[in-house]
Amino acid sequence: MDVETVSISELWDRVTGTQPDPPWWLVVLVGVVALGAVLHGPTWRVARNTVTIAHEGGHALVALVTGRKLDGIKLHSDTSGVTVSRGKPHGPGMVFTALAGYLAPPLLGLLFAALLAGGRITLMLWFALALLAGMLVMIRNAYGALSVLATGAVVFLVSWLGDAKVQAGFAYLAAWFLLIAATRPVIELQRMRARHMAPSSDADQLAHLTGVPGLAWVGLFASVALLSLVAGAALLFPDAASSAHIPEPPRF
Repeated sequence: MDVETVSISELWDRVTGTQPDPPWWLVVLVGVVALGAVLHGPTWRVARNTVTIAHEGGHALVALVTGRKLDGIKLHSDTSGVTVSRGKPHGPGMVFTALAGYLAPPLLGLLFAALLAGGRITLMLWFALALLAGMLVMIRNAYGALSVLATGAVVFLVSWLGDAKVQAGFAYLAAWFLLIAATRPVIELQRMRARHMAPSSDADQLAHLTGVPGLAWVGLFASVALLSLVAGAALLFPDAASSAHIPEPPRF
């Protein structure tokens, strides 16, 4: 029993412990890679699945927090998604649930940046795994399950097998990507709205629920994304004089 207690204690210490900041060049490099993934069309069409997972996860989490009954989440190969919940078709719970989708990716990126700024690289990776595991339970289609499982498998393999630089590079890449990528879906949303191709978008649902114009909600989405990017970037950049050597992390 004592051995098991020590083992669990050691595991907790390893997950919640701190790791040294990566060298500044690695932070810049993965930031450039994240920017390239957002700007390069073919890469974006694949990487956007990650943003969709965060978007639908935001809807689902807030639906549960506000007391709505969550029926399930579906993710599609065109990187769209839908989260179905039951409850009052109006009121604060419905408003916050509709609001959460576009806010989730930048705020999650900002949370990741805060964890990384505190040296919690391993904790950030395992927190991401916990979120993915929780979301997997509510997935209701094969493509969605495959997407979440594949994303979780990559995060797990990096956290389990990757050396210190690989873990740091991947964690910072994930944070950068969410922070940078959060703006593009908002731009795409407004383009579709301008062409009358998204009559039931989150912004239009919010307009129907609150009476506030849809464009105002799009502006809110964009403002949160941009402010999160600025704040996240300030958190992610380490001291340029930090050592380029990163000790090996403990293996699980």
